[in-house]
Amino acid sequence: MAAEKVVLAYSGGLDTATILKVLQQRGYDVIAYVANVGQHEDFENVAERALKTGASNVYVEDLRREFVTDFIYPAIAGNAVYENRYLLGTSLARPVIAKRQVEIALKENAQYVAHGATGKGNDQVRFELAYAALAPHLKVIAPWKDREFLQKFRGRSDLLAFAKEHNIPVEASVEKPYSSDENLMHRSYEAGMLEDPALTPNEDMFKLTRSPEQAPDQAEEIEVSFRDALPVAVTDLATGERYTDPLQLFEYLNDVGGKHGIGRVDMVENRFVGIKSRGVYETPGGTILHHALRDLEGVAMDREVLRLRDSLSPRFAELIYNGFWYSPEMDFIRAAFLQSERLIDGDVKLKLYKGGVWSLGRKSPSSLYDRELSSMDIAGGYDQEDARGFIRINSLRLRAHKLIVRRTGDEDSSVSIVP
Repeated sequence: MAAEKVVLAYSGGLDTATILKVLQQRGYDVIAYVANVGQHEDFENVAERALKTGASNVYVEDLRREFVTDFIYPAIAGNAVYENRYLLGTSLARPVIAKRQVEIALKENAQYVAHGATGKGNDQVRFELAYAALAPHLKVIAPWKDREFLQKFRGRSDLLAFAKEHNIPVEASVEKPYSSDENLMHRSYEAGMLEDPALTPNEDMFKLTRSPEQAPDQAEEIEVSFRDALPVAVTDLATGERYTDPLQLFEYLNDVGGKHGIGRVDMVENRFVGIKSRGVYETPGGTILHHALRDLEGVAMDREVLRLRDSLSPRFAELIYNGFWYSPEMDFIRAAFLQSERLIDGDVKLKLYKGGVWSLGRKSPSSLYDRELSSMDIAGGYDQEDARGFIRINSLRLRAHKLIVRRTGDEDSSVSIVP
């Protein structure tokens, strides 16, 4: 009887290498799946280590372009910022990774998918909700929620001893002072020494961005072009270099943003599972695009559409963070956002300097800004006498409220009222 197949999301780290071997020992035919979402890895070496550990096959999938166009860009277009600060780099990578994992499982006629996410974190939820939405018949193996596995591996020393016993090739010896995750959107840091929210991380922890103190003393100016709220070009205004390919465009923004120290965030956030967690993030390219698009929306998006979109944006960010990318409510919100993003076209000129992003000007062929109507020197079709009636109508409810307050004697004595 053929062994049951499991497709394991494999990073090559100590956890997933151990899980691969344990699954093999339990009689599974393990197919390792390595997702390239922009992390700096020797993917050939990772694949070789998976085979040496016991994988029957290895898939190394380059998901970078899909990650940028189908996940990062829509999130930025929808103003997805979790708890007003986090641009959701890790959260956005999980649905694209899970999607390809499910596709491989279906192709290989596997019965299981597996991951190495901890039972305390958000990633377990993101992976497993995606599996359920995309292929509900697949069974999930999550060793860090398995009692037998937890009893055998109580800490990193147990994992290292197991790796040594079974000649598992891993690049790990002593525990790092923090854990990190990297993709095109960002690099994140958590756990270890960062579990003290008062501790200031060492500068050598950061890999994508310079500190503002070490950033160039000369500002750099770029121009970002959008069509339907999606980036279509970035131009270096000093050299004239222009990037239009989505992947190259985003990589350029990461490079130039990192050079100028843009996109660092240090926060304590609320995990979906109910735990507060301290996270430190570097998101250079995403931060630049976020600022540029918000600026363009000021001239190109209708006021009421903008307010309605922004009323849904926190929910949009929450859905991404909590792992509901593939859900009916996400389909609804994204359909609404696509309508709001139509004709958000134009160019935004930006200054990058010492960790900051400043808008220097914007232009749009679909601009709603009327220079004559806005001018204080030209009437521009606006009759200022109309403002008297406008104000009178808007003051009706305020007058009515004040009369009721006076009648009931509930007036605030600390407020001086002129009769």
